[in-house]
Amino acid sequence: MQLQSMYQEVILDHYKNPHGHGLRAGDAEVHHVNPTCGDEITLRVRYDGERIADVSYEGQGCSISQASASVLNELLVGRELPEALEIQRTFLELMQSRGQLTPDDAMEELLEDAVAFAGVSKYPARVKCALLSWMAWKDATAQALGDATVGNATARGGQS
Repeated sequence: MQLQSMYQEVILDHYKNPHGHGLRAGDAEVHHVNPTCGDEITLRVRYDGERIADVSYEGQGCSISQASASVLNELLVGRELPEALEIQRTFLELMQSRGQLTPDDAMEELLEDAVAFAGVSKYPARVKCALLSWMAWKDATAQALGDATVGNATARGGQS
């Protein structure tokens, strides 16, 4: 139970002290809404080639959706697209595990603070909250770089 408490603290810390909050200039902007709970986010991405130069967002919603957007910013800014897509895929796998996936050391190292959302995966309605910003980022990336670029990186399995 001590680990769960630590995870809750990580989520609350990102909610109270968000990284990347406030819209800045970007190459693409998307707006996503979770109709089941009303969470919403407007997210912008800016690229320098295939390196993520910035992810900024504004939104409203529960602590899970807002903290997840903060974690996304912290994890992805400065990364090359293939590495960012690998992080996104791993986070998606964790969120779709319905609590059956226990993060190992490699997953914890890759996901950093995002591993704190492992407990959220037990609650399907909350998974949508945690994934809202990640799906927005993927859509904004496709818009900024072109679907073919994102699709090719996905087909490569995140490998260069």
